[in-house]
Amino acid sequence: MYRDRHNAKLSWLRGAGALMMAAALLQAEPLRAGQATAPAAPSSTAPPSALPGAGQGTVVDRVVAVVNDDLILESDVDEEQRFESIQPYRTVDENVSRERTVRRLIDRALILQQAELEPEETAVSDKDLDAQLATLRKDIPACVQYHCETDTGWQNYVGAHGFTVEEFRKRWRERMELLRFIEVRFRNGIRISDDEIKDYYEKTMLPEYAKRHVTPPKLETISPRIEEVLLQEQVGNLLQDWLKSLRAQGRVRIMRAGEVAP
Repeated sequence: MYRDRHNAKLSWLRGAGALMMAAALLQAEPLRAGQATAPAAPSSTAPPSALPGAGQGTVVDRVVAVVNDDLILESDVDEEQRFESIQPYRTVDENVSRERTVRRLIDRALILQQAELEPEETAVSDKDLDAQLATLRKDIPACVQYHCETDTGWQNYVGAHGFTVEEFRKRWRERMELLRFIEVRFRNGIRISDDEIKDYYEKTMLPEYAKRHVTPPKLETISPRIEEVLLQEQVGNLLQDWLKSLRAQGRVRIMRAGEVAP
């Protein structure tokens, strides 16, 4: 029962990876094992890998966190880390911890639960998906040695990370849909003024170009890009505040070894 419910409600979660915005905005300081943002019911001391409903002594998958009524499993953490390793623009950090991955999955679960209550048009067309995947195959550095420009090379590359082409395609579509929900919810109400763009240009961009001894582009040329940067900053701030509120209102618990979901 728990497993079925988990699969049904968190199918989006498995596909949501860390793209430029999601990676930056959905990461936070990790919770310590057993820490909860709200009181949780006492848990039993049954074997950590035994899920409710499974035969006694049957190892199914260990529950690592409970987010309201949803479960995050050890297999979710493994898949997330494998999926994250494929991202072309990720910051290389050999010390990225499992706890941080769990926390990112928790934040996404909270967003997805809210998305169910606030339905928006987030469907991604095959055309948009194909365009992003085509760019991705060119931008991933390791794809060069796999010759990802060919279908066989791309299949071999994603296979080396534990995915089939269709599984990866599904995950990337879900990733795009998650980000679209975030944009729809926060970005539409944000307005960037001409004064804010000019201020960013003069105080941030011009000094950087001067430091590099490079002639800066004209303001009218670069203003759309500046507006995009300022929009993303504001979306990020709003999203972080929203996540804090969701954590405070909900019940989030990271399980200790030896615990099962209450």
